[in-house]
Amino acid sequence: MEGSSEAAAREALSTEKAFEREKLPAWSEQITVRSVVVSTALGLFLSFIVMKLNLTSGIVPSLNMSAGLLAFFLMKTWTSALERCGIFPKPFTRQENTVVQTCVISCSSIAFSGGFGTYILGMSQKIAEGFDEAKTSINVEEPSLGRIIAFLFLVSFVGLFSIVPLRKIMIIGYKLTYPSGSATAHLINSFHTPQGAIQAKQQVSILFKSFAGSFLWSLFQWFYSAGPGCGFSSFPTFGLQAYRRRFFFDFSATYVGVGMICPYIINLSLLLGSVVSWGLMWPYIESKRGLWYDEKLPRSSLHGLNGYQIFISIAMIVGDGLFNFLSILVRTSYDMYLKRTKPAEAAAKPFAGVDMSERQALSFDDRRRTQVFLKDQIPTSIAAGAYVLLAAISVLAIPHIFRQLKPKHVVWAYVVAPVFAFCNAYGTGLTDWSLSSSYGKLAIFIFGASIGSEDGGVVAGLAACGLMMGIVSTASDLIQDFKTGYLTLTSPRSMFVSQVMGTGLGCIISPLVFWIFYKAYDVGLEEGYPAPYAKIYRGIALLGVNGWNQLPKYCLRFCLAFFLLAIAICALKEVAKTRNWWVQDYIPSALGMAVPFFLGSFFTIDMCVGSVVLYLWSKSDRVRAHTFAPAVASGLICGDGIWSLPSSILSLLNVNPPMCLRVFSADTNYQVEEFLWTLKNPGAT
Repeated sequence: MEGSSEAAAREALSTEKAFEREKLPAWSEQITVRSVVVSTALGLFLSFIVMKLNLTSGIVPSLNMSAGLLAFFLMKTWTSALERCGIFPKPFTRQENTVVQTCVISCSSIAFSGGFGTYILGMSQKIAEGFDEAKTSINVEEPSLGRIIAFLFLVSFVGLFSIVPLRKIMIIGYKLTYPSGSATAHLINSFHTPQGAIQAKQQVSILFKSFAGSFLWSLFQWFYSAGPGCGFSSFPTFGLQAYRRRFFFDFSATYVGVGMICPYIINLSLLLGSVVSWGLMWPYIESKRGLWYDEKLPRSSLHGLNGYQIFISIAMIVGDGLFNFLSILVRTSYDMYLKRTKPAEAAAKPFAGVDMSERQALSFDDRRRTQVFLKDQIPTSIAAGAYVLLAAISVLAIPHIFRQLKPKHVVWAYVVAPVFAFCNAYGTGLTDWSLSSSYGKLAIFIFGASIGSEDGGVVAGLAACGLMMGIVSTASDLIQDFKTGYLTLTSPRSMFVSQVMGTGLGCIISPLVFWIFYKAYDVGLEEGYPAPYAKIYRGIALLGVNGWNQLPKYCLRFCLAFFLLAIAICALKEVAKTRNWWVQDYIPSALGMAVPFFLGSFFTIDMCVGSVVLYLWSKSDRVRAHTFAPAVASGLICGDGIWSLPSSILSLLNVNPPMCLRVFSADTNYQVEEFLWTLKNPGAT
């Protein structure tokens, strides 16, 4: 009885019940002229911000929520202005809001995945001058506007077609959360919920309270972040020794919110990976400094500790993703076999990818969303045909753009790219981290090593990185946006069309924005635009052309061990799920464990705090926690995400924080006080 009453309560508090009386627009009606105009304007605006961040710190936050919010206000302003003039346009729906958000993000994300601050600049003479080797003309390619646009058009669309056939399995079959996509959907739903729904009003109220608190908290933190290592985000919560091992709570509202959305086992897997890597492995490997690698190397060198961190994490990620990719391939093949040999049995499964036992437990929201999501199918044959066609064109064209890459290299890249695209999309759905740059670095190393320095392996590796990043990044972005569309009842077909339009705009807008920065400033050399990651990417390419034996001692053995460990964990989880073992819910995620291996532990603690908050809330009021926790989490993520806009604008205007909050040890504090006393009393002894 208790379970049925809880189900009834959830049904009564359904989000889609509030929209039930609204007519669902056809997919073609969700894409309008006004949505294209607004998308272009916002895409241009956000591309400038992303490019600025890309060429300075190299760290670009998620702007999904910012795009959704700005799209809502611009479109509302548009329709309200027309109404005041006596013109009454079609109502602005949440589906159109989602389409604009998708187009804007796909456009502005090219400013990051396009490699303007990484592999494109890494090829240039400016960056090459900072290294002692491979400065010959075959290993240097100066940026060219036409070449960049042509290359982006060749590689950016392929990722969309590589992942489309797996969208149903990712979102409905695996029920991946895609935290940023889910948060954006809740934000858009809150904007458009009919005002008559009591539950909707409560959700909107809670979301905006959470949003305001998160935004103000981010603003408050900004005042104390005047330099590196300053602010609450660098507060040594568990002591200075733990802080040096990257174990601290960084007061990030974003990751607390993400932790409330992600499953408990994912957050615990992240924490476990942090303990294994930063608590045990890295201290042990550091103790071998001077034996396994040169003790004089900087921490950023791939010949040292950083090499272990990056390549071991990649090994686990690839192992997890490869297992799941093969698992899906087997299941898909079996489903196709059923449709051919037993069509009656296959037709009895209208919710393909969802167990029939699960279908009975689906809420009204889930049933409605699944029905819409499966309605406007994008034929797999068309997606596969488009992928093959674009790949064939690229095989012919890319060697003319970068002469160091041969057709056979491009063929191999397009053979393995779908595997990496799946790995990245799957991992993004679990943790909200897109690791496209990691796969790009792996491509640099593989292709650079196979081609060699004498034949232009540096440029070839960097170009292969661009090819891989273009495919992998757009694939994860598409599935992330599909999750937003799933939660807002937006047609997958309109989402895909808007993604294609946004990608096309990005392939033109982002290179033009980059060219403005490149011609106006001395990018790569000037202090204001140092493009730090361009140097790192060229360093990886130089490491690659020297071969795998340039990696630190035992690094390959560690990689193989953790690759096999990831496969073993996935296999155990699959067996436990198939046989319905009670332990299945307690087996960690190999991919979740791998993410903090090189990123650090700080965000894992934030996410575990989010899990603790949700757990305690669920214990006190399970129904309200189930209903309103997504709104609270979305508000936390959105508030912090929206703050990135004014923060970026302040940075563009060279407005810096006024104070620096930093914590010292007692001995260091005594030395600082003694130094300050000496400055105030120069004649004293």
